[in-house]
Amino acid sequence: MAWRIFGQRKGRTLTGHERAALRLVVERAKYELIPLKNARLAAERLPPGSTVTVTASPAHGIEATIALSEWLAARGHMVVPHLAAHMIRDRQHLSELLARARSAQLREAFVIGGDAKTPSEMQDALGLLRTMTEIGHPFERLGVAAYPEGHPDIADEVLLRVLKDKQRYAHSMTTQMSFNAEAVSAWVARMRSADVWLPVHIGVPGVTELTKLLTVAARIGVRDSARYLKKNNQMLGYLMRRQVFGPDAFLESLAPVIADADAAIGGLHLFTFNQVEETAAWQQRMLVSLAP
Repeated sequence: MAWRIFGQRKGRTLTGHERAALRLVVERAKYELIPLKNARLAAERLPPGSTVTVTASPAHGIEATIALSEWLAARGHMVVPHLAAHMIRDRQHLSELLARARSAQLREAFVIGGDAKTPSEMQDALGLLRTMTEIGHPFERLGVAAYPEGHPDIADEVLLRVLKDKQRYAHSMTTQMSFNAEAVSAWVARMRSADVWLPVHIGVPGVTELTKLLTVAARIGVRDSARYLKKNNQMLGYLMRRQVFGPDAFLESLAPVIADADAAIGGLHLFTFNQVEETAAWQQRMLVSLAP
């Protein structure tokens, strides 16, 4: 039987089942931090015991990622460092990073290729996953990246083939930042039809200034989402008045998908751009609004 397209039913009230499912994924949201100078100050606004992912920035090096992860873990957070293949020089460098992760009792990591141009023995995320398996690592769960709106440099058929190869190593996949619910819904259906069954963590911006959001969207290749936002006059008008983006409307449009057990939506990945206080306040408001 062909896999169905998960549809969005616009202009309607959420069902009780959808509200409960949406509340659960909002409750499980992961906060993404960038290891900038303001990261520790921003982290003071995290809810206690948060799950926090720490990006790997070529400008700051993978050591900055691990250092911030260690600091966060010491403060009681569940920390998920991003391990970028192109930022890890060789097996020795990888072994040193994994030893630090083990010492900090980090139990999860997010494995990506990364944007760094420095020479590395790790050609891509799949190669890094294989090497980590060979030498051993401390992680109980590994996440990988997924691209509902495509990748600016990698063809869709290649993305699918590699994602299938990653399934033997990974436990979940996190989507690129998006606010096009129709694109995400259609992609989930395609992945399930193609026998990709990793649970999905939906990547959405937290509460972010509109100009910053559109700039980042264009830079990382999610131009379809940027165009979608610009074409949606009602949403854009709302954003222009407030000058900020919150993911409420996007998530409500995805509620039928989130509520469908076969879609296997495991949670949210909030791109905070280190605006943690605003995003944490949004999360609490959303949870209150979805309460039974």
